[in-house]
Amino acid sequence: MKALPSTFFRAQLFCLALLLAGTPCRAEAPLAQTIARLKPSIVGVGSLQTTRTPPVNFLGTGFVAGDGLSVLTCAHVVQKLLDANPDESLGILTGQGERAQFRPARIEAVDTEHDLALLRLAGAPLPALALGDAATVREGQAMAFTGFPLGSLLGLHHVTHRATVSSLTPVVRPSANAQRLDTRRLAQLQKAPYTVFQLDATAYPGSSGSPLFDPETGLVYGIVNMVYVKGLKEAAITAPSGITYAIPGSHMQAILLKSK
Repeated sequence: MKALPSTFFRAQLFCLALLLAGTPCRAEAPLAQTIARLKPSIVGVGSLQTTRTPPVNFLGTGFVAGDGLSVLTCAHVVQKLLDANPDESLGILTGQGERAQFRPARIEAVDTEHDLALLRLAGAPLPALALGDAATVREGQAMAFTGFPLGSLLGLHHVTHRATVSSLTPVVRPSANAQRLDTRRLAQLQKAPYTVFQLDATAYPGSSGSPLFDPETGLVYGIVNMVYVKGLKEAAITAPSGITYAIPGSHMQAILLKSK
């Protein structure tokens, strides 16, 4: 067979590259549509003190569930506020950027064991996210989470990260030595460990409370609650580990049922 000139192959490759560059990636389209649909239900969690400048203090992320008046977030997000400033008004931040508005809320329930808190709104309900069956989640499954990483620095603008479920792992990890067994860790070891989702994804301070959802269906399977930090806490920003954890949605279902 007669060989074709190399310029022919170069021309063919060039045309193929142009074709691929002009063709939208089908895998991106469902996620983009899902994000647009979910954003109105993903809110900031903050506190209000009118004598302070600025009056609103960003604490973390949350999302609307149930009847549209329930907001799920992490217990550690609101616990810091309760411990340090019990007189401040707790609430959520809806919208984004300069159009964000503060809406008062009360704490309906707190589950410190699973790092969950349920807030309750008054007034008109917001669009709620649906919870999927967390028992169906498998290693290697593609996920995404949306929240407000570094919210106080970047402003209230939704940020989405892709994630892969890298492991289904017990929440309690053994200490390297006995000197690290403090009272809190000993109390955890006395309880039966429960499974959390370990994610191959990068989260930052402010991401706590972000819903972990299926990129195509938008069903929520977990809630981001912590990252693995190498060294000091500041390393979570300067040198993120890329290892993030999320509480399975079954525990969110439980706290919603108990509040009824």
